[in-house]
Amino acid sequence: MTSSAAARNQHLDELRALMASHSPPIHALLIPSEDAHQSEYVSERDKRRQFISGFTGSAGLALITTKEALLWTDGRYFLQATNQLSDRWRLMRMGEDPPVEVWIADNLSAEAVIGIDSWCISVDSAQRYEQAFLKNNQTLFQLSSDLVDEVWKDRPPNDATPVIVHPVEFAGRSVAQKMKELREKLQHEKASGIIITALDEVAWLYNVRGNDVHYSPVVHSYAIVTLHGAFFYVDKRKVTTEVKNYMSESGIDIREYDMVQLDVSLLASGQLKGSAVNGSLHMEKDINVAEQSKIWIDSNSCCLALYSKLRPDQALMLQSPITLPKAVKNPMELTGLRKAHIRDGAAVVQYLAWLDNQMQENYGASGYFSEANGSQKKEHLEIKLTEVSVSDKLEAFRAEKEHFKGLSFPTISSVGPNAAIIHYSPEANTCAELDADKIYLCDSGAQYLDGTTDITRTVHFGKPSEHQKSCYTAVLKGHIALDAAVFPNGTTGHALDILARTPLWKSGLDYRHGTGHGIGSYLNVHEGQMGDSSSLFSLSSSE
Repeated sequence: MTSSAAARNQHLDELRALMASHSPPIHALLIPSEDAHQSEYVSERDKRRQFISGFTGSAGLALITTKEALLWTDGRYFLQATNQLSDRWRLMRMGEDPPVEVWIADNLSAEAVIGIDSWCISVDSAQRYEQAFLKNNQTLFQLSSDLVDEVWKDRPPNDATPVIVHPVEFAGRSVAQKMKELREKLQHEKASGIIITALDEVAWLYNVRGNDVHYSPVVHSYAIVTLHGAFFYVDKRKVTTEVKNYMSESGIDIREYDMVQLDVSLLASGQLKGSAVNGSLHMEKDINVAEQSKIWIDSNSCCLALYSKLRPDQALMLQSPITLPKAVKNPMELTGLRKAHIRDGAAVVQYLAWLDNQMQENYGASGYFSEANGSQKKEHLEIKLTEVSVSDKLEAFRAEKEHFKGLSFPTISSVGPNAAIIHYSPEANTCAELDADKIYLCDSGAQYLDGTTDITRTVHFGKPSEHQKSCYTAVLKGHIALDAAVFPNGTTGHALDILARTPLWKSGLDYRHGTGHGIGSYLNVHEGQMGDSSSLFSLSSSE
């Protein structure tokens, strides 16, 4: 057993001791992947599920009972989780095994208490769990502190990286324009205010960016917008003089990050006051003080901790009004995305040309344009090409391009069977060496001031097998079918997904992930639900 595995076993024992001594005793502890903003990708200090389980994938949910440790994850991560979990853990395959709430209801005792950090679970998930737990009178208990944090002695610190103003020349629309439209939507829904918790939505609305999460240019923050006020909740150590002046000019009050819960309570009671906002909707009677006014939350991204400060009849639970305008890019953002993808595509072409040359020179590969039967690797290589070393070279090509700010996710540089691990993450000390007789898959992307990219290329430097060529051709046919599709506004991603899969289905093949996803404008690499195979989100014109 490795030292890290032994440490995780000790942490499990310590966690169970805390659960047993808690009042009331906790019979099971839910440990989600998400942070207080329900983010897909989280900061190092928020990787609680990874810390306790050893599983490093971005999606998953851990459940610790008095006797068992279980991890739920989706098809992208089945192979990875199998490799990373110790024998003290049981892998639960989403889509094959019962959902966590069903498993709890069926396997834990009646009146069992299930603990949760209420900051790290969405309203939607909490309500779904509570409904399932009614079967055996089980309780979802909101913990006053996260028990994982109590056993995580070397938890990374909360760094104070500065907030950055995102120029209108890249954002395409000013804060004033965005706020005006948002307040019109509040008025239409007869809502007095909105609580915005998703990091990319706060960043998009206020035209700010940050460096609090690797690969995602966001800042840990919340926003509350009322008909006459706007608030930005952030660690004030991150606020520069430029940002302070920018927020003041935009009519936005800056408050400490930890004040958001108190201010939600004030908002609920009609007592939240702030500076007047330019362009706000003036009314003779401020709807914010009306007892019957609604507070808008997106129950998919708002955490249970903040929702609990509202009366149940007070919460207007609708999809965030920011989701669609953020997803439907404005003309400036579209121009930026196109330019970013041209620069990024050039970097990838440079990389593949360099790699092809290296594979021919050092590994005897036939290259793209030859039909040689095999490869002859040099006996003594001065420098080996590995999954990590070649991905570093790709990053170097990208770094030369204008407006480059970093990668948009860890590069999936994978050789042979590693390419079958959907979100494979190579490590320098264990990664594979390049091999001219094996497939090489590179899934990578970058962040530029004017756009975010995500591109996958699968190549073979020798002579691929007939099966490999058949699979590659089926995927290509799926791409062509989607590219050639003509469909009306309102068509869902779910309806189009079959076009990509049909060529594979004909050969008895499939893939355990979505077909596509939205992408941010110098924001999160995964945005919205557009194109995902499980999505019923309507696709429409940007007009």
